Amino acid sequence: MAMTVHCDIVSAETEIFSGLVEMVVATGSLGDLGVTYGHAPLLTGLEPGPVRVKKQGGEEEVFYVSGGYLEVQPNHVSILADTALRAGDMDEAAAENAKKQAAAKLLNNSGELDYSKAAIQLAEASAQLRALQAVRRKTRK
Repeated sequence: MAMTVHCDIVSAETEIFSGLVEMVVATGSLGDLGVTYGHAPLLTGLEPGPVRVKKQGGEEEVFYVSGGYLEVQPNHVSILADTALRAGDMDEAAAENAKKQAAAKLLNNSGELDYSKAAIQLAEASAQLRALQAVRRKTRK
């Protein structure tokens, strides 16, 4: 049996996952990273996007986080996010619509545009779609 670590994924609202995992893959502030048993202690910021968790026994689950932090301690991985969702609970049509609306706001050159807010909305909608695509790729295998 593979070596495991305990993983908690927590949003501002609730704990979304807690259990033993063989691996956690997330997009840190400096790029993608994978965490397995024996990983060195680490604290990094997370970019919006998918977090893949390979549970004990090999089953994989995908979550979406809107950003936050990943902390690695001996035998424990914590993900603290503003928003965390199971990829299966996300609405692809709503994410696609939000992406189109944010892109349209960026193209609109009116003086009332909050460029940074529109850019954040576009990045989050794109990240949600990447999480849903990761789930789709997983189910095709």
